[in-house]
Amino acid sequence: MEKIINVAIAGFGMSAKTFHMPFLDLDPRFQVRKVFERNSEKAKQAYPYIEVVHQFEQLLSPEIDLVIITTPNLTHYEMAKQAILADKNVIVEKPLAVYPAQAEELDKLAKQHNVMLSVYQNRRWDNGALTVKKLLEHQMLGEIVHYEMRYERFSQKPNSKAWKETGEFGSGLVYDLGVHLIDHCVDLFGIPTALYADMKAQRAGAKSEDNFEIIFYYADKKVVLSSTKCAREPAPYIMLQGTKGSYIKATMDNQEALLLKGTKPQGDWNAEPEKDWGLLHTEINGIVIRSPIETERGNYQAYYDNIYAALREQAPLQVTAQQATDVLKLIALIYESAEKGMRMAISL
Repeated sequence: MEKIINVAIAGFGMSAKTFHMPFLDLDPRFQVRKVFERNSEKAKQAYPYIEVVHQFEQLLSPEIDLVIITTPNLTHYEMAKQAILADKNVIVEKPLAVYPAQAEELDKLAKQHNVMLSVYQNRRWDNGALTVKKLLEHQMLGEIVHYEMRYERFSQKPNSKAWKETGEFGSGLVYDLGVHLIDHCVDLFGIPTALYADMKAQRAGAKSEDNFEIIFYYADKKVVLSSTKCAREPAPYIMLQGTKGSYIKATMDNQEALLLKGTKPQGDWNAEPEKDWGLLHTEINGIVIRSPIETERGNYQAYYDNIYAALREQAPLQVTAQQATDVLKLIALIYESAEKGMRMAISL
């Protein structure tokens, strides 16, 4: 019989409600026992079996094996540190912290206390990201020379989660969506040799950047990562170019939209319709192919499959604190590049 992991969650906002609870609630290997909310009891209204507490320290009781932190970015470091010092395994919503030194400290503390520390980088399991990985593994485009991935949205009003756009360092679009794009790129290609970044606050009254473009330079390729809140008509989500062919995908992964609608993540819940498949134009064995290619199925459940395997079966952790630290070091250089208007060499 599988040994259940008892879970406590800090925060019950969009992240906990949309990305964590739908999977944990259906997974018999996990049992969410407690949720920390400062004033409300929304978790108990949605899941009557959950105990709601109003002090973070109350999550750290002896029966809890794993603490998941989904509170605003600027609280991550202190909460994660407190949980690690209480000998709890910890998952932190991206980013792990605001500053690289904080992330390094948390990583060191977790090792000292012999507990797991991971970051919720679920976007590695987006359908587009998984399809790109498959194309690379099978070398269907030849040597990759150029890759673009973008998260584009249209929002004329400030984010309903006000803490994401306060103007404080650690808020803004790079720390919100850029973290996912950077993690994805490093997961695919490793650490770049140099970078250049540009960011702007474009909407009236914006206090934090709501537009960015980040260019990563490798010895043999260039990667462009971008995001904006002013894309009523978005550009393609993915453009992957190689010496033999191209892959273009217009639409983003469908898991978030389905989860927001209340779709249960079970069965054939997120099969992508053929109209949203990407276009593959390449040459295989001398034959030119230009046709839609079925998208790999997105799989956010895979993150928690790995967490269980890491905690109960000593499997390697797929999203590590060291990886999250490297992402934060790149973000520090990204802000420096944007401020100075210059290309930055990378040596991590």
